[in-house]
Amino acid sequence: MAVALRCFRHLPSLLCRSSFAMRWGLPQAPAACPALLLHGCRQSVHQMQLTRQLATKKAKGKGQSQARVNISAALVEDIINLEETNEDMQAVVEALKEDFSRNLSVRTSPGVLDHIIVVTKDGKFPLNQLGQISQKSPQLIIVNMTNFPESTAAATKAIRESGMNLNPEVDGTLIRVPIPKVTREHRESLAKLAKQSTNKSKEALRKVRSKSINQVKKFKSKVSEDTIWLVEKQIQQMADSAAAEMDKLLAAKTKELLG
Repeated sequence: MAVALRCFRHLPSLLCRSSFAMRWGLPQAPAACPALLLHGCRQSVHQMQLTRQLATKKAKGKGQSQARVNISAALVEDIINLEETNEDMQAVVEALKEDFSRNLSVRTSPGVLDHIIVVTKDGKFPLNQLGQISQKSPQLIIVNMTNFPESTAAATKAIRESGMNLNPEVDGTLIRVPIPKVTREHRESLAKLAKQSTNKSKEALRKVRSKSINQVKKFKSKVSEDTIWLVEKQIQQMADSAAAEMDKLLAAKTKELLG
């Protein structure tokens, strides 16, 4: 009984053990307090912090700028891993960057053919694993298929269907790839491909967001509605940020292509 009374006497200090209270510089809880009571106090602080964030959000008047929700990942780690969700969204953005750099450029070099996927009877392979790619002149790239002559036709088809406006010609085990002049029409075609790639990436982003929100909704019976609302809002903000980054990438690439 005496131990319990001492714990209740130091209840304010127990609250200070959470990351929320430590920011206010309050004292530490006494070591003699039972772990169960300490856990209960931490849970109370957790709910207090989430409730305060929600109240701040809802207090904004109509037409006024609304504060961004910024939940500590540690507070909701039992519901969802927000850091992992953010990494998945950023991976989609990085994939779009790579696609722009590799496949949508008016500056042609041997490297632009490296990762064209060739479908063979043995599986799918990047072109640079099947043939030796070299640039003979600014207007001509050669793909030597001597090591895999049986894949010459499949490689030719992959180059022609790559969306890069290329028309390869076969000479035995050599594939000659003339580089077309950079016309206005070609630039506009690349800009359309950039838009299509961005839309596909945004669809992938929406799938990541939906998967995460569905995971959060599974905890509706275990945590408060306020907590669910705040976590969903955080996920939406992360998705909006990634989508905005994609729009910036598209604007920059379109400007580069169209001049």
